[in-house]
Amino acid sequence: MAYQFIKTEVADGVLTLTMHDPPTRNALSADMAGEMFERLDEFERNPEERVLVLTGTAPSFCSGANVRGFRQRIEERESRPEGENEPLTWGKMEYMKGRPRQKDSGPRVNFVPLRIHELQKPSIAVVNGPAAGVGCGLALSCDIRVVGESGRLSERFVLNGLIPGDGSCWQLPKLIGVSNTLLLQYTGDWMGGEDAVRIGLASHCFPDDQLMAGAMELATRIAHGPTVAHSLTKYLVQQSMDLSLREALELASAAQEHVRKTEDHKIAVQWFLDKNRGMPPFVGR
Repeated sequence: MAYQFIKTEVADGVLTLTMHDPPTRNALSADMAGEMFERLDEFERNPEERVLVLTGTAPSFCSGANVRGFRQRIEERESRPEGENEPLTWGKMEYMKGRPRQKDSGPRVNFVPLRIHELQKPSIAVVNGPAAGVGCGLALSCDIRVVGESGRLSERFVLNGLIPGDGSCWQLPKLIGVSNTLLLQYTGDWMGGEDAVRIGLASHCFPDDQLMAGAMELATRIAHGPTVAHSLTKYLVQQSMDLSLREALELASAAQEHVRKTEDHKIAVQWFLDKNRGMPPFVGR
């Protein structure tokens, strides 16, 4: 299918999905979100596509949410009467939690990170330029982040007078701790590639001219691995964050029982017994 706001390419089991809206520096609009939801659903269903690489058309990864319509929403809110003696901010939040949400007219842009997070296959964000606001959230939702020397990440919501509405309040503390999270979210400061690696926000920082090659080498290596084991490993990592060690071990035991029945496990055992080296020739089932 031809897309307007994303580009896709498949090679060696790797789907490269490139956010593509150069005039906005790849801002995430509802239209782009709709195309991403559709292609990610297809990716998850296709056993030949084993790893997602997410990036943006140079020179940007994703500049954040597309802000067209922000002014209209402000005017609509300002036209509504405000009550006197309003509660403090957290009190308002308790009130809002109990109210039904207004129905969205299209794909929910801030839920694209959730869709990526819930993929049952490995994902790698290749941050080749600025990743701001929800663009940062998209990178955080991938399993692995690699950053180029020109890559940088920022929780820019605060500079628009907004809160991080893309799930990064859940993601970031697990990656870099509460103090670093609030520092980035209170200030909206940029985090470069080397600093991102230093605090655990990214795994690798490559020179710009080696970024995509390094990312694709990693993605291809993962794509040639045992895909069922990868999927269940990701499941266990996500689920175990909220479990006790005993509960996590029980869950892992159930997962191990499942993967012992796979063809890839049989191949790996025979590969070892035959004293071969390197990665076994996994078949993905």
